[in-house]
Amino acid sequence: MTIAWVFPGQGSQKLGMANSLLDLPGSRERFELASEILGRDLWRICSGEGIPNEEIYDLNDTRNTQPALFVVESLLVDDLKRQNRETQLIAGHSLGEIVGLYSADVLDAKTALLLLKKRSELMSAAGGGAMIAVLGFDRNELDALIRETDGAAIANDNSESQVVLSGLPQAVRKVADNLKCKRAIPLQVSGAFHSVFMTEASISFAEELDQLTFKDAQVPVLSNVDPTPTCNGEILRENLKKQMITGVRWRETMHVMHSEGITTMVEIGPGNVLSGLAKRSMKGVLTSQISNASDLGY
Repeated sequence: MTIAWVFPGQGSQKLGMANSLLDLPGSRERFELASEILGRDLWRICSGEGIPNEEIYDLNDTRNTQPALFVVESLLVDDLKRQNRETQLIAGHSLGEIVGLYSADVLDAKTALLLLKKRSELMSAAGGGAMIAVLGFDRNELDALIRETDGAAIANDNSESQVVLSGLPQAVRKVADNLKCKRAIPLQVSGAFHSVFMTEASISFAEELDQLTFKDAQVPVLSNVDPTPTCNGEILRENLKKQMITGVRWRETMHVMHSEGITTMVEIGPGNVLSGLAKRSMKGVLTSQISNASDLGY
């Protein structure tokens, strides 16, 4: 059995997602570390006990979502490692890539949380864009519309039949309106993530990355911007620098996993979005989810 660990990104969060994890070794310390870095009680935010008159209390605020998902997913990884569970390949979707780098021992927990604080603040401050998910379409027609429409790009190339468009509101709306598709779903986001409209934020994020030490990975990692397996820490750093302005190439990531002989894909984190994509795109590959303590055998 050849295993890949994958980590979901924003959209997978839900209130109470950490409740079963509180008694895991290191859980309270991880939440305390995150709360200290953020300057607010992340455990209360995850459990829905935030106080509304606090400046930031909503789990769906990206400044909370990103570090919260990291804490939950990293605690699950820590326990899998305590059980001597192993993987042959690692990938994460958007912010999940940073969890993947933690799981491959490229970054430690404190460094990853500091990085996510910066990333989430930059993304929260980036406004003026829009994102629309489209499902069930002709790929050639979509590619032609993107080429013809200034200000629109594919942010998340999730599968043959599911992508997320990003860019100027009128541009992404034009593509969605002219594309023959089953569904077009506007996303509740503050900016045009994973597009050239994040250039200013990407430059600031790259400066932050340059201050950090990226160790070589213990397990090959597939980056969002280049799903070529690598353990080279410098390559992983350079790939992460481009992530904010480049689309997430998840469709290709799944193809690479298949070509690398992956037989089981384990989604680590709340939800089953990536497992669902795999079931439709990776024929013959088994999927499983590790999202709470019972999945770990507790």
